[in-house]
Amino acid sequence: MRVILNIIWLIFGGLWLALGYFLAGIICCILIVTIPFGIASFRIGVYALWPFGKTVVDKPTSGVASVVGNVIWLIVAGVWLAIGHIVSAFAMAITIIGIPLAIANLKMIPISLMPLGKDIVDA
Repeated sequence: MRVILNIIWLIFGGLWLALGYFLAGIICCILIVTIPFGIASFRIGVYALWPFGKTVVDKPTSGVASVVGNVIWLIVAGVWLAIGHIVSAFAMAITIIGIPLAIANLKMIPISLMPLGKDIVDA
């Protein structure tokens, strides 16, 4: 079932969301200071391609730097990526088949807002 949901997800929105994360990662990697944001964006972009069967957990080693970085990320890119998830979730929820995809989209909003200090692991 996860494979079927992942394929439907990829076709109907996952690819575009992942491209948004990859674009944000490329922009962040242009400057040396924002490379950690770019790495986090690439990590979430891969998660946005194939989300079913994975989950997000907190890193136990994250500290104050993650909190400060998350605030900067929230202002610069997090809000725009979260809006993309909301719009995509609304579009997916119109059909009955798209409801699980819309729920997955809404579950990705917290990591799109605060990506530092998080790990993506297999469920």
